[in-house]
Amino acid sequence: MATRAPDRPAAAPPGRPVRARRGLRRHLVHQLDTRASPYAYVAPFFLLFSAFGLFPLAYTAWVSLHEWTLLEDEHAFVGLENFRTLLADDYFWNAAFNTLSIGVLSTVPQLLLAIWLAHLLNRPLRAQTFLRITLLLPNVTSVVAVVVIFSQLFGRDFGMINWMLSWFGVGGVAWNEGVASSHAAISVMIMWRWTGYNALIFLAAMQAVPRELYEAATLDGASGLTQLRRITIPMIKPTIVFVVITSTIGAMQVLAEPLLFGSYMVTGGVDRQYQTLSLLIYENFTRLDFGYASAISWMMFLFIILVAGVNYLLTRRAKGGLT
Repeated sequence: MATRAPDRPAAAPPGRPVRARRGLRRHLVHQLDTRASPYAYVAPFFLLFSAFGLFPLAYTAWVSLHEWTLLEDEHAFVGLENFRTLLADDYFWNAAFNTLSIGVLSTVPQLLLAIWLAHLLNRPLRAQTFLRITLLLPNVTSVVAVVVIFSQLFGRDFGMINWMLSWFGVGGVAWNEGVASSHAAISVMIMWRWTGYNALIFLAAMQAVPRELYEAATLDGASGLTQLRRITIPMIKPTIVFVVITSTIGAMQVLAEPLLFGSYMVTGGVDRQYQTLSLLIYENFTRLDFGYASAISWMMFLFIILVAGVNYLLTRRAKGGLT
């Protein structure tokens, strides 16, 4: 009797291994795309930030630890000597006071006015696009042109500001000679340039507030000011915090306005009455004292972090009480 051959397993179709490999390849490509592509998209920012942000910051810290000038080939390591000299320097503390004073005088009224302007533009108005573009024009104007024009307006003998003050019996004010007057004049320049810009940021945030809230408040008889206080401001808290911090950083870095106010002076006036920290850094760079200028830069960086952090905490607490 003939024996039967054992059954053999059916052979796999010839295309199945190829399809399996293709499926595995597509799965790996999908995993790579979903997990690695986000890092690839943000990598250019971090590369540029490392090259133009972190590296200059670290290199400035290294320079601040040396007696670094272009007049000598060797740069002696002095450790924290530049910082010890800086803390005993009256010019540094005078510049820090001027920076803080100008920052407060320019930032607080600027932000209040920006919120008010944004609230007005958030209503149905004619020529809204034209009004918004008008708000942005001061920001795109050359800062040199702004300072030159405002220096003429604040002129002691023929300035328009003193001419208007004479109507109320106020004599000619030498705006660039006093501490308070120069700080007020420079603050007006900063406010003129940045109020409209910040107003547009607030307006963009206000556009996202649901209109139903305003309609309900109007039916309840709430005035426009009440709606601003009770609805708008609490709803745009994150934007307010952001604008406060960025405005604080900008105020700490003021340079062109005090440099060109009245006349070109790196000392910020004859008596350094409006010299800011940025201007003090620039003065030491013109003297080729890079080590000391770098130490001032790092102290200014620490001041910015401190002031921005305090502003953040105060803003969060103050706006949190409105909810």
